[in-house]
Amino acid sequence: MTHSTTLVLTVRHPADSLAVVTVSGELDVETAPALRVKAVDLIGQGYAHVVLDMGPVEFCDSSGLNALIAIVHHARDHGGSLSVAAAPDQLTRLLDMTGVGGLMPVHADVAGAVAHFTRGSAAEEDTSGV
Repeated sequence: MTHSTTLVLTVRHPADSLAVVTVSGELDVETAPALRVKAVDLIGQGYAHVVLDMGPVEFCDSSGLNALIAIVHHARDHGGSLSVAAAPDQLTRLLDMTGVGGLMPVHADVAGAVAHFTRGSAAEEDTSGV
């Protein structure tokens, strides 16, 4: 028998240049590439700032962490950012223990992550035209 992991990605756009991706299921060697591809595609479509709603994530291994690191670097290279919201306790501990959480803002919930973006985006946009 083979074990098949499932990952469901749901995207919404609460503000210009912002995408919130709800990540449901398991983030592992089989599914992490799909998350990375989706985030890179969104950034390429002009949604430079990505918030990952990790609340429904049941499991995350080193492949998932590597995907987060790759997304952070890609977003920064394109003038954007990556934030994590609503991470379950297990994932929060993993982000803290590995130091990956220090690469991106980690918010208690999606509303806080979106509010953080919308408060700071006007100042960031003013300097981006230089």
